[in-house]
Amino acid sequence: MKPTIDRLVRAALAALPPDTLPAAALESPPEIERTRDPSHGDYATNVALRHAKAARRNPRQLAEAIVKALPADPAVAKVEIAGPGFINFHLAPAAHHAELLRILDEGERYGRAAPNTRESVLLEFVSANPTGPLHVGHGRHAAYGGALGNLLEAVGHRVHREFYINDAGRQVDILAVSVWLRYLERLGETLAFPANGYRGDYVRPVAERLEAHAGRSLHRPVAAVYADVPPDEPAGGDKEAHVDALIARMRALLGDAGFATVIEQSLAGMLADIRDDLGQMGVTYDRWYSERSLTTDGAIDAALERLRANGHLYEKDGATWFRASAFGDDEDRVVVRANGAKTYFASDIAYHLDKRLRGFDRLIDVLGADHHGYVARVRGGLSAMGEPGDCLEVCLMQLVSLYRGGEKVAMGKREGNFVTLRQLRDEVGNDATRFFYVMRSHEQHLDFDLELAKSRSSENPVYYVQYAHARVASVLRQLADRGLSHDAARGRASLARLDAPHEKRLLTQLSRYPEVVEAAAHARAPHALVQYLRELATDFHGAYAAGNENPGFRFIVDDAEQRDARLALLLAARQVLRNGLGLLGVSAPETM
Repeated sequence: MKPTIDRLVRAALAALPPDTLPAAALESPPEIERTRDPSHGDYATNVALRHAKAARRNPRQLAEAIVKALPADPAVAKVEIAGPGFINFHLAPAAHHAELLRILDEGERYGRAAPNTRESVLLEFVSANPTGPLHVGHGRHAAYGGALGNLLEAVGHRVHREFYINDAGRQVDILAVSVWLRYLERLGETLAFPANGYRGDYVRPVAERLEAHAGRSLHRPVAAVYADVPPDEPAGGDKEAHVDALIARMRALLGDAGFATVIEQSLAGMLADIRDDLGQMGVTYDRWYSERSLTTDGAIDAALERLRANGHLYEKDGATWFRASAFGDDEDRVVVRANGAKTYFASDIAYHLDKRLRGFDRLIDVLGADHHGYVARVRGGLSAMGEPGDCLEVCLMQLVSLYRGGEKVAMGKREGNFVTLRQLRDEVGNDATRFFYVMRSHEQHLDFDLELAKSRSSENPVYYVQYAHARVASVLRQLADRGLSHDAARGRASLARLDAPHEKRLLTQLSRYPEVVEAAAHARAPHALVQYLRELATDFHGAYAAGNENPGFRFIVDDAEQRDARLALLLAARQVLRNGLGLLGVSAPETM
């Protein structure tokens, strides 16, 4: 219904006497908002306040002129001027009834724009290092990214979901040596596992996979592995130097082919677990993009050549530097080290250039809060390569703390003493996992209460919303048990009978859904949809309670017209609850 008010206000502005407002004012979209107080109407606009100075008039005087120029419309029952010049619109009951019919007619399409009518978006999220299972922090990224992608599609964007596999660099080498050492243990060797290796039990199944693939071909005596390797912590050594020496010895003992085999098997094992975990959570991707492919496909070299051609690279201390400080970063950045190795930053800007070259208008990265400095430098890299830097958005996710019985659960990935995403899902279920993760803004720290997520009570927000949906099915079963059926045509013709206060509240709440979806997508804020669903559930449960307190307000009454009108309202509420939960990746059960 908001587009109707927007159209009326635009028409009124265009109908004002010539020279009342400058062209720029006429072209800017009017701000139309829902009123917070129902006594002030359904919608309000501050258009008169915004343009009073340009019109050289008192805001109330301009508001009076705008109201006078408003076209008549059956959807609007009354228009008032309030305060210093706000214009309030009171909708006619028929407008709410028409929206209810739209919900019933459009079904699962209600609240969705025509597809591919807006920008094409590449949404990259999770992109966890494939060095261990996903933990509860990654889960927040997955739930947020999954919901955001659904919201963006709902408002008309073409969305491509991508997982960037960080399968190059030192952390992958450390994973490989960790797997290889566990593999040697399986073959009977006894060794002191490095302090800086990946010590979690999740490495052992990968070592078993390596043995199944390679047999004993990669076996080397432990004495040869540790010969001349500097001491580890806590034996007076440096854990970083120790693990790097082990990696170098592994490479020397296995040769390039053997080393590559361990890398491939280690990554394959970890990625299989990550894919399965996310898939079971209902989070899927259009592409899993390998960082290593940027080197093999020449994308990094091509990006650096573009920077060089544009005059944004220079040499210093044997390394190649990007003039990032000229594009808003706090310092210049190395892209090629003195030893010839490309940096992570070189990979990052090459990857984002590749996204643009694939034709995507907007690039949205979902990253951890510790990537704050990342934004300016990658935008700078895009600008330096001739692409619009502002095409990149970065949604920074704050941390998650997991609580059990009021006690905070400690986590540490390399030591392996963390709660995995799979363990969380197994304990509280996919629905609670996804719903709880997006209950708060991604810009806020999240405390995840396990006991609340598992509870079957109105205190549990996901249970509360799903129970509203299940209650509709319960009413329909009661209808069938009484030998009655819903006459949809009679219900549609009798919507004027929905005149009780709780019914009007529910009608108004239902009509908000498309606006909430639009606003949540625009603000990259799935939590706004969560809040709406909780409010809708509250209004629905209120309508249900009204029937318990007053038999005349029950959904199933003897008056057929009244009954079918209320059932139409009931079915519309069910549809909107189902649509909203679907965007969040949460099920809409028929029974609880």
